[in-house]
Amino acid sequence: MKNEIRLSGSGGQGLILAGIILAEAAIMDGKKVLQSQSYGPESRGGSSRADVIISNETIYFPRAVELDILLSLTQEAADKYLPNLKSNGYLFYDSSSIKVNPIDGESIGVPFTELAIKNFKKAIVTNIISLAFLCRVTEIVSMDSLKEAIKNRVKARFIDMNMEAVSLGIKLAEKYLSERD
Repeated sequence: MKNEIRLSGSGGQGLILAGIILAEAAIMDGKKVLQSQSYGPESRGGSSRADVIISNETIYFPRAVELDILLSLTQEAADKYLPNLKSNGYLFYDSSSIKVNPIDGESIGVPFTELAIKNFKKAIVTNIISLAFLCRVTEIVSMDSLKEAIKNRVKARFIDMNMEAVSLGIKLAEKYLSERD
């Protein structure tokens, strides 16, 4: 098992943190992991991505090239990275702001940003809602490890809000999975 995952959007959306959390959760699950990040010159608003490779075996090539899973929170990121998604891959995208053409794999649009603002009065937890959704649908890491990694990586005063965001992401995923089957 080897999965190449890219979390993409713009600076300030917390995708680098989400990538670190995903990598840490995979390590807790006993997987081999490689995590890297890239962002534009602007700290807020420029392009941003985090790549995570999760495998049961040693990872020999340190870059995500053929993506199994792509999360895009901006149209620019979707347009830029969709060509790197395998034909049978998963595309998760923020339908609040992205329009995509159908793909061969599984394309799942959820208004992550709108839901964050509606439920938390701020978009800051969009990354956690979408990460929890992605992890529950793909089962790439266990939910227990995901929650523990979040607790390890967010400031203490934001843990409760992030745990609520995880719960929302899982709830949305459960609804999606029941409707898909």
